Amino acid sequence: MNSDLVLPHLNCDENCNCCSRRICDIIADRKEDERPFVSFEFYPPKTEKGAENLMKRMEEMHKQGDIFMDMTWGSGGSTSELTLELCKRMCRAGINPNMHLTCTGMVHETIDHAILGAKDAGIMNILALRGDPPKLEGEWKAEDEKFTCALDLVKHIRECTGDHFCITVSAYPEGHPDKIKKVEEGTELTESEKGRCVELDDGVYVCSDEDFEKEMAYVVQKVEAGANMIITQMVFDAAVFFTFVKECRARGVTVPIIPGFMIIKAAAGFTRMTNYCKSRVPQHLKDAVAAAKDDKEALNKVSVDFFTALLQEMEAEGVAGFHFYTLNIETNTYAILDNLNLKIH
Repeated sequence: MNSDLVLPHLNCDENCNCCSRRICDIIADRKEDERPFVSFEFYPPKTEKGAENLMKRMEEMHKQGDIFMDMTWGSGGSTSELTLELCKRMCRAGINPNMHLTCTGMVHETIDHAILGAKDAGIMNILALRGDPPKLEGEWKAEDEKFTCALDLVKHIRECTGDHFCITVSAYPEGHPDKIKKVEEGTELTESEKGRCVELDDGVYVCSDEDFEKEMAYVVQKVEAGANMIITQMVFDAAVFFTFVKECRARGVTVPIIPGFMIIKAAAGFTRMTNYCKSRVPQHLKDAVAAAKDDKEALNKVSVDFFTALLQEMEAEGVAGFHFYTLNIETNTYAILDNLNLKIH
C-alpha cells in the first residue's frame, strides 16, 4: 500500500498497523490524469470461520490498490457488532474501511455506540443509510423518531463527531425504488422520463419528473448536511448515470459521485435484485443472462464482458472511480479489472 495513505488511528502506539484515512481526502489528492481508482464492498459472514476466510479474501483483494472497502450493516443492526469488529480488523490489516450504518429499526443508543466505537477505533469513513424498513402489515414507523432517514443520520454524525468522518451517502440514478411507479396505459412520458424508465415483466415503470425533482432536492439536503461523497445504487446504463451526475452538478453538488456495480453471480439473484431495485437494465443484458441461466461459465462471461464494456465507456467520459459490489467473490471482479488493465498482478 502507498505509504501516504496510512494514517495511525487515534489511540495507536508506534507498533500499530492500523490504517484509515478519509476517502474524500484521498480522492482530492489524486491527480487528474490518474486512471480510475477501485473500491470493493463485502458483507459480514455468519460464522467466525467465515469472518476469518473473508479477511483473507479482503487482504488478497487489497493488493489491487483499492482506496477503501465497504462493510455492510445488517437489517435493523443485526450485524452491528460484527460489522464494527470486521472494520477494526480491516484497519489492523492496512485496509481503509468504509463502515455502513443504517438507522432503520435502530434506537439512539445503538447508533451512538456504532459511531463512537468507530471513531475510537480510528475508523474515518461511514456510509450513512436509512436501510430497508421491515416488511410488516400496515404503515411502518421508525423505532426512534429522531432517525427516520439517512439525512437524520448524516446530521447526527456531524453533531457527534464534527469533521472526523468522511460521510458517504447513497443515491439512485433512476430514482428511489419507492418512487418508481408503474406507468398507466396512455400516459405520455417526457424525454427525461424516457431516459430513466424501467421495463419490468408487467410493464413500464418510471420516477416521474416531479418525484425526480424531489429526489434531487434530497440529495442536495444530504450534501448540505455534511455528506462528502455519493455512491450510487448499482448501475447498468451509463447514460442514466451521466444524466444523474449532470443533474447533481446543476444543483451545486460538487462532491465525488461514484458509480456502483453489482457483479452478476446467479441469474435468479440478478433478476430478483434488479426487479426489487427497479434498475434500468439493457434488454441485451437481460437476454444474455436468461440464455446463460444455470451455466456458471457462460454467466461469468456475460458478466465480465458487459461490465468491461460499461466501465470502458465510463472511463472514456472521465469517471474517477469504480465501486464493486463483490457479493464476497473476487473472480469476476478480477477478470473485469484485468480486461481494463487495472488489475495489479
